[in-house]
Amino acid sequence: MQKEPLVSIITLNYNTLAVTCEFLESTRHLTYSNYEILVCDMGSKEDPTEVIISKNYPNTRVLANKQNLGFAGGNNWGMSYAKGDFIFIVNNDTELPPNLLELLLEPFRKDATIGFVCPKIKFYFAPNVIQYAGFNPMNPYTGRTTEVGNKEEDRGQYDVSGYTNGAHGCAMMVKREVAEKVGKFPEKFFLYYEEWDWSARILKAGYKIWYNAEAVVYHKESMSVGKQNPMKVYYHTRNRILYMRRNANKFQLLSFYMFFMFLTVPKSLLGYIKNRQFEHLKFFLKGIAWNFYSSSYSPI
Repeated sequence: MQKEPLVSIITLNYNTLAVTCEFLESTRHLTYSNYEILVCDMGSKEDPTEVIISKNYPNTRVLANKQNLGFAGGNNWGMSYAKGDFIFIVNNDTELPPNLLELLLEPFRKDATIGFVCPKIKFYFAPNVIQYAGFNPMNPYTGRTTEVGNKEEDRGQYDVSGYTNGAHGCAMMVKREVAEKVGKFPEKFFLYYEEWDWSARILKAGYKIWYNAEAVVYHKESMSVGKQNPMKVYYHTRNRILYMRRNANKFQLLSFYMFFMFLTVPKSLLGYIKNRQFEHLKFFLKGIAWNFYSSSYSPI
């Protein structure tokens, strides 16, 4: 591994130019010298190219697509233009400390079997509160998992780095040769659960996922989608089922269907009706229905 391999930083923009510019401002202070930034615009109402270029952010290119390819397709599209030996996929609603890239690269130098490295992720507006310090295992019968340390005050309890069960889509560095061997994000997912499907394939291929406690990213959490947005309900529901269809064995899948049908569906229906969230209810049902007529196959 060369002393300073090229790192390609990929971030997506979708009608959030001000947020993207705040992200790019934080990259001005990166102490690692050999990097490029690819801002991939997903069909925003206004092309951000001129604004971003006028601000002279270091090593930055803007790639503008006429349509929204989603998180999975957008990052795959960006990776097709990336020149780096390592690719750092990061949300535009984050801010990066100066020494982040050096810290993310270090585990790759020590262990050739590592495919992903993820930093500790903290909430930007509550900078001493953890969002992610690794993932607990995906439950093979419910299709659910939890982030280690989520919403806990950071008292140093997760300051030991180590292997983890899944990479976080908010901030994840991947070795290019691993992406080329295993494949990229499964574009069938569009948004949500795609990093879990990719993580599952990475692990099945014999690679490992590393949580680096020394590296930290600050996340402005769900600024582009919103916590209770019906679109989020749709993709979470749709892709939770899709993930299980693609990754569970027959017994696990049958158990998941029983759990989902007799617990998740009634609970969700009652909750949306009680809260008069009829738009959410509609998209919840649409997410389920999608799986009845759509194949689980994804070409990527």
